Amino acid sequence: MLRFQHGEMTQHELADRVGVTRQTINAIEAAKYSPSLELAFRIAEVFDVPLSEVFQYGPG
Repeated sequence: MLRFQHGEMTQHELADRVGVTRQTINAIEAAKYSPSLELAFRIAEVFDVPLSEVFQYGPG
């Protein structure tokens, strides 16, 4: 949702901005991969929002 609110940013564009592959962004969005804390903060920084607006944690 955040990518689309920011000019319909593609997964590739976000990946380039945070230094990972498009496949990593895809896996994060599909909840198949949990990013490192550093990557999570970088993603939140791209969108200029608090970390809690991008990621939530709950027992699986």
